[in-house]
Amino acid sequence: MKDQANLGKFSDPYVTADGDTRAHVALSHPETLWFNTGTLCNIECENCYILSSPTNDALVYLRSEEMRPYLDQLEERNWKVREIGFTGGEPFMNPDMIDMARMALERGYEVLILTNAMLPMMRPHVKAGLLELQQAHGDRLTLRVSLDHWSPEKHDAVRGKGGFKRTLEGMGWLRDKGLRMTVAGRTIWEETEAESREGYGHLFAEHGFTIDPKNPGETVLFPEMDERVEVPEITTACWGILGKSPDDVMCASSRMVVKHKGAEAPTVIACTLLPYAPEFDMGATLEEAEAPVQLNHPHCAKFCVLGGASCSA
Repeated sequence: MKDQANLGKFSDPYVTADGDTRAHVALSHPETLWFNTGTLCNIECENCYILSSPTNDALVYLRSEEMRPYLDQLEERNWKVREIGFTGGEPFMNPDMIDMARMALERGYEVLILTNAMLPMMRPHVKAGLLELQQAHGDRLTLRVSLDHWSPEKHDAVRGKGGFKRTLEGMGWLRDKGLRMTVAGRTIWEETEAESREGYGHLFAEHGFTIDPKNPGETVLFPEMDERVEVPEITTACWGILGKSPDDVMCASSRMVVKHKGAEAPTVIACTLLPYAPEFDMGATLEEAEAPVQLNHPHCAKFCVLGGASCSA
């Protein structure tokens, strides 16, 4: 049931509550194919958009052999993506994570793994696997570490007491071994973007992290995603009003493969933010996933069009 703040909105995929034509986005320039490794996570964060936790297996572990056909389809469909992304949950809880990253790297793709850099990443066999991938493929492997704020107090308010310290320990290991890393933070705090980036800059300098706090590709700051907040629906007229192009929106350049609990096979969804919305499930193949996406969800407006965010590097 929709929240009262958006009552009447986001109901018809083609028409807004005011009767205007809803905006849609074509897959105009595929750049990233995401694989969700499963929703299980070693921690449970406040307001996690995908509800990851130690007990949530609504999206089950994706296995290497289930991923392989999609890499084949990328070549068959000539998508020409540059990057394979892995997200969760915590990807390093998936026993096939290193194998899946290797599979993508061996086909020549850049690989981006989203992680909290905590215990699952720090297990000896995972660290050994990461070092093998680094030796073979160098900077084509990037780990984006979730660091919600540059201060331990605010980060731990979201991720639990002691989380900041454990994440910095993981980042320290990545630094010492020369693995390429970036950071993802959030903008839920009462500070400007400039203040946030300055805070991250001091933290990076203190710990010797070679991450540019001013570069949005290296220090990604995500807007808050709250479906209870009223947001405008995006119409076809909005592109001109906002001075934006449909090509700027995340679903113009990416899709994500997921496997729902109880499903016989994975499917492709339009957006990394909407794994539980059936209307954004596009089918089992990349060919089906080439269809345009109707911007029929609050996240489409708040996160992508108005927030201007992207999950890619």
